[in-house]
Amino acid sequence: MQATRPAGQARWGFPASRTSAIPGAERPPARVRREGGVPGLPARQAAVRLLHGVTVLGRALDPMLDAALKGLEPSDRALARALVGGVLRHMPGLDSLIDSACRRPLPPDARARLALRVALAGRLLLDTPPHAAIATTLPLLEGGPRRLAHGVLSTLFREQATLPEPALPDPWGERWAKAWGPDEALAGARRLATIPPTDLCLADTSATDDWCARLGGVSLMPGHVRLEGSHSVEALEGFQEGAWWVQDIAASLPARLMGDVRGLRVLDLCAAPGGKTMQLAAAGADVTAVDISASRLKRLRSNLERTGLSAHVVEADARTWAPDAPFDAILLDAPCSATGTFGRHPDLLYLKGRFDLGPLLALQADLRARAAGWLKPGGRLVYAVCSLEPEEGEAHAPPPALTPDPVQAGELPDGLVPTREGAVRTLPSLWGEAGGADGFFIARYRATG
Repeated sequence: MQATRPAGQARWGFPASRTSAIPGAERPPARVRREGGVPGLPARQAAVRLLHGVTVLGRALDPMLDAALKGLEPSDRALARALVGGVLRHMPGLDSLIDSACRRPLPPDARARLALRVALAGRLLLDTPPHAAIATTLPLLEGGPRRLAHGVLSTLFREQATLPEPALPDPWGERWAKAWGPDEALAGARRLATIPPTDLCLADTSATDDWCARLGGVSLMPGHVRLEGSHSVEALEGFQEGAWWVQDIAASLPARLMGDVRGLRVLDLCAAPGGKTMQLAAAGADVTAVDISASRLKRLRSNLERTGLSAHVVEADARTWAPDAPFDAILLDAPCSATGTFGRHPDLLYLKGRFDLGPLLALQADLRARAAGWLKPGGRLVYAVCSLEPEEGEAHAPPPALTPDPVQAGELPDGLVPTREGAVRTLPSLWGEAGGADGFFIARYRATG
């Protein structure tokens, strides 16, 4: 489960009014309004607004999309999303090209830099013709920044500049190289630069081969189907009848490591949007799903309705909520920095406050202690975070009421082995040739009595 992401403040390069900082509120320059617009310009305007929101204001991308793309034609909406995604996946390389063509470095939050990133992403990733890239960039700027952008793009296009090798933005490359080694940092850079595959989790794990054949996918473990690239999942066979749901393969491991839950009373803590709840319900558990977010629980209920699965859904803060009876097993997918999901959410690496782990660590410890007190004697707790930060995973301390329940190699899919302590760690290199997986840490415990 992802923690709430902190917002920053607008600075150089955008109008000073408060409404200008609201995604979708920015107006194009007066010259563009007088001329009646430029074909393809709305998508670039939206892309710049979104990049400003992520890289300057520190806002997560997904919550901004509806407002920023409102009123655009479907083709412009798709183009804006492709441009923003391309910039976020290749920003270090794009910035190095921009800097190479500038006499003086542009401020990181300069509007000209944002517009140039969008232009280069269009040219180098989407094969926009050079003249079109320039024609749709200049109207985004006025005065000196406009002349600068024209010069930078003309220089780079004349030199037929190509995109540098993938790289993680600072300081993530250094941070993860120190934590996991240089090879993992390189694997992370490659994962960032690649649109990840679409993983499906099947309600009926025995139907894996059938669904692979029907959808043209491959499987890395029973109950899993992987499709290359991104998809409009609502249009895929099996969606309407609820045969499967979208869930990264690493995110499906915590529920699998609960073992046989048929007939057991199981708590899914911090449950929304519901992938793990559906796994547990499909496996025959009597599931109680608790989450603090009403909007995310709405999606969980929708997923349960589509799949025909059932669970007791509770909107509550787990720090104050308490069950009326103990559980046989508990799955705690704790709020965390969510850095392990950067392949699917590249904006995470550009948001402010990513290193302020103190409040999250305290919350995680509180939730572990509360969950431990809700288990029957001998009951099983699976603790997970979708994080690549060792402080949130390997360094955590379980409460005294729990004893380790080591994961065995036979419980895991091919290519993944337990750690020396019997926990599970997925890293960017895992299944790299097959499209990779999110970063997760998973530990399993038993209640001592």
